[in-house]
Amino acid sequence: MIKYLEKKYALSEQGAKDYIKAVIAGVVVNLVKMAPAGILFMLVSDLLGERSYPVWAYVCGILGILAVMYVVNYVQYNCDYLNTYKESAVRRITLAERMRKLPLSYFGKKDLSDLTTRIMRDCATIESSFSHFYPEFTSSLISTVIIAAALIAYNWRMGLAAVWVLPISLLIVALSDKAQNRFNKRKLQADLATSDGIQEYLECMRDLRACDASDRYLKGLGGKIDVAEKRHIAAELGVAVFVVSAQLLLKFGIATTALAGGILLARGQLDALTFFMYLMVVSRIYDPMCTSLQNLAAIISCRVNIGRMKEIYDTPLQEGSKEFSPDGYDIVFDNVRFSYNDGEQVLDGVSFTADQGKITALIGPSGGGKSTVAKLAARFWDVQGGKITVGGKDISRVDPETLLGSYSIVFQDVTLFNNTVKENIRIGKKGATDEEVFAAAEAAQCTEFIRKLPRGWDTDIGENGSKLSGGERQRISIARALLKDAPIVLLDEATASLDVENETHLQRALSHLIKDKTVIVIAHRMRTVAGADKLVVLDGGRVAEQGSPRELEGKPDGVYARMKKLQMNG
Repeated sequence: MIKYLEKKYALSEQGAKDYIKAVIAGVVVNLVKMAPAGILFMLVSDLLGERSYPVWAYVCGILGILAVMYVVNYVQYNCDYLNTYKESAVRRITLAERMRKLPLSYFGKKDLSDLTTRIMRDCATIESSFSHFYPEFTSSLISTVIIAAALIAYNWRMGLAAVWVLPISLLIVALSDKAQNRFNKRKLQADLATSDGIQEYLECMRDLRACDASDRYLKGLGGKIDVAEKRHIAAELGVAVFVVSAQLLLKFGIATTALAGGILLARGQLDALTFFMYLMVVSRIYDPMCTSLQNLAAIISCRVNIGRMKEIYDTPLQEGSKEFSPDGYDIVFDNVRFSYNDGEQVLDGVSFTADQGKITALIGPSGGGKSTVAKLAARFWDVQGGKITVGGKDISRVDPETLLGSYSIVFQDVTLFNNTVKENIRIGKKGATDEEVFAAAEAAQCTEFIRKLPRGWDTDIGENGSKLSGGERQRISIARALLKDAPIVLLDEATASLDVENETHLQRALSHLIKDKTVIVIAHRMRTVAGADKLVVLDGGRVAEQGSPRELEGKPDGVYARMKKLQMNG
């Protein structure tokens, strides 16, 4: 049962146990709430003279019921709410931990708004469902079955007259499953489109204003909001049709109970006290069932959110050995094939070696696969054919986080944090001293512009370094990589935002750091790779040519020679 609940509802083991406790507590609460009907039955029986109960029996009964109600309601509250909130925290942390271990190929197929919605809104929806809907519905269903069985056992004709509406009402709401899923998926798609639009507008506001396109974009965004509003209304109405119909049907139960009781009473087959008891019980049993029907609709609606959560849990993780002891740090691509999407081959049989202690430069036309090679080398994705080794070790068998401990990486798209300059650089090496941070910044040509900042090294640089220029952001990213001082260095267009003078200084700094290291550089400017030991020219996902710059210059019809000639003439 525990494992089933974990898989079915994306719960932790403790969450599944707490759910079972909540259901049991709810059943007890519902049954105890029927106890006052028993006290009232005793009182009416006493007034009619059929039985005589002492006053102390009523007092003890009332006090006992109150005490039991207090205890079971306290337990139910803890199980329904406090434990659910704890489970929600565990779910978010577990989800974040799992996403940390997913291959980047997964994130390439999802946008930021979708993933944010899963962590925040989907988790909140599931939290509400398991604190309000799931336990209450399940416990109400169980307690109703128990009470219905007792009613039928006591007088089967009156029992059937009272409970026949219950299964039909539940069936009506249950039949809304497909309709609700369709409405909720459409609603979610509209919400995601709206979130994407708002986020895109905020991120691209400068460009939209520069192109005088803000009004046009906002008009389209308004259309997305209108669609989302209409789909929300349609979803609510779609649910209401089923739920309200089922709740109306429940009211017929009171009528059939009164009708059947009246007929039996007239025939002398039922006494007035029993008739009164059944009318009293059915009036009590239908009210919670009305709420349960609403809960069932909410549960069906929540399945879409649970399904989105389960998709993350069902996605295979990138895993491997925590031990990584390579024989050196040569990187070897052996007939590597890779595609992001089916039928779109990005790399087709790529083979080359990046030797330790040397600079290997990847060049070639845009879209040739250079950045893909760098990302595969760090196991951001897994190859679909061939293999990549570091020091003779197949990296597909090494845990990605363990593997990345040997890499310093600077990509063209810089990621910085809303923190100080010093702490942004220190991310490269946990526990690095200020002196180590300063030395790395000096090597990356950061010191001059840092001194001009309002608070120097302690200046907050804003979200993703928004207070810095593109070149300054790039140099901080490079300083971070230099501070890490890993045996493998990947530079993807790392100097693209630097001027010629700073690029020259940076190349000089790098030359002191590559001793005994494996360096892979991606660049479009030929002067950037002029000092490389080896060039690998990628064109159309294949290695068109490779060798030293001098060797490739000697091939006038080669890709490298043609690219260099075009840049010189430009």
